[in-house]
Amino acid sequence: MEFKYEKNRIYSTNDSGVLLAEITYPDTKEGFVDINRTFVDPSLRGQGIAGKLMKMACEEIKKQGKKAVLSCPYAIKWIAENKEYQCILSVSS
Repeated sequence: MEFKYEKNRIYSTNDSGVLLAEITYPDTKEGFVDINRTFVDPSLRGQGIAGKLMKMACEEIKKQGKKAVLSCPYAIKWIAENKEYQCILSVSS
């Protein structure tokens, strides 16, 4: 699966342009983003794709020197299980 990077978004589509997987983390204020959506097409669930999206997003956020709040339920669960990425969390999250 090939992932494309846009500002505050990582995603993958099929050859027809149908969205297969996506994570979005829009800016909320200077230096902060909100991981607000993680989506994986039902036909691809259970393959670790959402976790891969989270890892890629966390790496991007860290590289940009930003902090994250989490409003996506999957992101909240994932970050609790992957403590090495908790360094990107805003103290208010």
